[in-house]
Amino acid sequence: MTQSEILGVITFLVILVVAAIPFGEWMAKVFNGEKNILSFIFRPIERIIYKIGGIDETEEMDWKGYAKALILFNVIGFFAVFALQLLQKFLPLNPQKFGAVHWDLALNTAVSFITNTNWQAYGGENTMSYLTQMLGLAVQNFVSAAVGVAASLALIRGFIRKTTPLLGNFWVDLTRTTLYVLLPVSIITAVIFISQGMPQTFHPYVEAQTLEGAKQVIAVGPVASQIPIKQFGSNGGGFFNVNSAHPYENPTPLTNLLELFGLLFIPVSLVFMFGALLKQRKQGVSIFSAKLVLFLLGLFTILFFETRGNPLLAQLGVNHGLNMEGKEVRVGLVPSALWAQMTTVTSNGSVNAMHDSMMPIPGLVEMFNLATSCVIFGGVGVGLIGMLFYVMVTMFIAGLMIGRTPEYLGKKLEPFEMIMVTIGILASAVTLLALAGTAIATPVGLSSLNNAGPHGLSEIFYAYASGVANNGSAFAGLNANTLFYNLTIAFAMLVGRFTVILPALAIAGSLAKKRITPSSVATFSTTSPLFVALLVSVVLIVGALTFFPALTLGPLLEHLLLHIGRTF
Repeated sequence: MTQSEILGVITFLVILVVAAIPFGEWMAKVFNGEKNILSFIFRPIERIIYKIGGIDETEEMDWKGYAKALILFNVIGFFAVFALQLLQKFLPLNPQKFGAVHWDLALNTAVSFITNTNWQAYGGENTMSYLTQMLGLAVQNFVSAAVGVAASLALIRGFIRKTTPLLGNFWVDLTRTTLYVLLPVSIITAVIFISQGMPQTFHPYVEAQTLEGAKQVIAVGPVASQIPIKQFGSNGGGFFNVNSAHPYENPTPLTNLLELFGLLFIPVSLVFMFGALLKQRKQGVSIFSAKLVLFLLGLFTILFFETRGNPLLAQLGVNHGLNMEGKEVRVGLVPSALWAQMTTVTSNGSVNAMHDSMMPIPGLVEMFNLATSCVIFGGVGVGLIGMLFYVMVTMFIAGLMIGRTPEYLGKKLEPFEMIMVTIGILASAVTLLALAGTAIATPVGLSSLNNAGPHGLSEIFYAYASGVANNGSAFAGLNANTLFYNLTIAFAMLVGRFTVILPALAIAGSLAKKRITPSSVATFSTTSPLFVALLVSVVLIVGALTFFPALTLGPLLEHLLLHIGRTF
């Protein structure tokens, strides 16, 4: 890795943070209902939506009402996406005449997109019509991201408010997130993508004649309108099967840069929005600092092992051992490694290189990122919730150390909150280990595996880790389009989504009813370097204790065997 590449990574991260801080502050104004620069465009539209939906924007909900509205919205979304896939043969905007999607794949895909996972056990250009891609999948890319932000807003209000059960209005939070946050960045980015040659058409696929005289079908479609929200909404579901490694989904260095930017922009902005809503900006900076430390630890581990290359290739004198397998040569090794880290610390499963082809230790880092539910930056909204769960665990530990009832932001953390936090952290982990263990121990789970040994274990573990983390990226080497994997991964995605959101809403409801305890000299500071170090340690220790056996028998064992000449 050259100095210029290191400088490029640092410059990119600095630009990202510099852009995210004011955007986070602006989002705080939007969700407080304050007038902003886009009000003259979207405020009339917002009012029309409320009128059509019969929504009183001044009426607030308690946590149970908020949860009921959220669940109802997701149930409707599931059946809409499910039905579109089953009926796409009879619907318009299907120039390739694709038939109905098989029921188990349709169910898996519907669950995937309502949970903001965007796991794709299918090839988009070979399975889904233009209408299904736009009306079903792209719409869910917007609203599933907005649901995550809405849930995080409810939790934040739980810390801000006192002696009230009210947490805001789900429908208002959903509408404002979509209109003021997701739509503008997606529209602007789509225009740039079109200027870079990304297709945006309803014409059928193009038939071309190769130099050998054979016919080749080149897939096109309404691509540019869907890729921005794929990135900015922490979705990751690509129009094409190989995602952003496809030259039409990622045609130029500029599109690669913007797609990288989109991966982290809103998750980082939400952390600063958190501080702005609290009117304690140092709190947002503190949590961001912990996230950044965890991110950089993983990033430089991936870069170190990927740039060292493959020792077996080095012995053969191939390209100095540089591991370019699975990398898009237009992009290169370092941007591919950066993308791999960024896509697994968020619940965004987009890729510009194949993770299955990474060296074993980078694969370990990616799996650790996923297994900890992507809390390092996480999905839009839900990632902030996940890190706040770890903050509460940290404060619980700190409370034990100093002999005080744990509290955060003036709210006491009592047994109910800690039970909900435990569910939010461990439910996904238990589900991941149980399902991966079942797949490894049964013929039906092993029947579609292409690799033996520790690499095969990694492929199965990664699939379920991606599901419970609502990430959606795949390690490849595993045919997940089977009845067993479609149903079990769908279950993993539901667990990963709702065992985080629903406990968060319950915690918010409990906290909002409490008084705010003024800080004193005995209050443990949550803006100090000590707190950041403790929070980072808690995330690393909980992740290591939970997943050490699986990671040891998978990527770590493969790394050791690679150096004695064993491959899988």
